[in-house]
Amino acid sequence: MSQQQQTQAVQPTTTYRQGDLVLFRDAERYWQGKPGHTFVCRVTRRWQHAHTGQILYDLVELSGNRHLGGINPGYMRLLPPADAMRDIDTAPLSEPDTGAMTPAAVAWLRQHLVQDAAALPAQR
Repeated sequence: MSQQQQTQAVQPTTTYRQGDLVLFRDAERYWQGKPGHTFVCRVTRRWQHAHTGQILYDLVELSGNRHLGGINPGYMRLLPPADAMRDIDTAPLSEPDTGAMTPAAVAWLRQHLVQDAAALPAQR
């Protein structure tokens, strides 16, 4: 198998939807060795280039609200909700020491405890 065939074999065939969170890598900045080449973005639009027929995406960088247009999906990777929520899903709830949990898991639990307590009838 040639190098080109190996590269093509690992390219994802994901179709992204509006609202998806993705990791985008600016290939030019990356190959030039410049910092700030990888961003977390939200997909705002999917479209087809009129002349080439290529599917492209418009993104908004989350940290700076910067618009990025005409992005090749080969430089994007989906950020699945399961990955963002893994620390909560795997929180050691039986541990008496909350230090064993990540801050995100503790914050989520506290928020839900307050909400759940507000829904309970008043104690007499």
